[in-house]
Amino acid sequence: METDSPTIPKRTLADLLFILFLRLVAVSCFWFGLQYWAMLVGYSLVGAGRFDLLSLPWKVASTSLAVLFPVASLGLWLTVSWGPVIWVLAAGGQILMYGLLPDIFGPNKLIILLHFMVAAVYLIFRLLLWLEKRRHRRQVSVDLP
Repeated sequence: METDSPTIPKRTLADLLFILFLRLVAVSCFWFGLQYWAMLVGYSLVGAGRFDLLSLPWKVASTSLAVLFPVASLGLWLTVSWGPVIWVLAAGGQILMYGLLPDIFGPNKLIILLHFMVAAVYLIFRLLLWLEKRRHRRQVSVDLP
């Protein structure tokens, strides 16, 4: 016997696209994390980026980002509320590195641009989902005497 109304609401197209977007960002965060770990253990950059060979600013930045990006990846993949927060910390770290301290870390305008684009798309999705939820609440209201 089936119930008359499902207990789980159907996901809208915007909701499904938002989840797909979050998972794509999660994969890219995981890739960034792997790159930092490969650099720190000497696997990439012909061993020149090993932790013991880095300057102090690079040690702080690379170890922080090597932890933050995989954690952000997990949170974004699971679509939990703390995932975007950790992503903002990691992306903010890279924006500070390459935007405000290019004399230490070198300039990388592409990373900065990509982080701002991801943030803009995220905000557009959140606005769209908020408007959708608001419209749905108005349609379902029941006025009983």
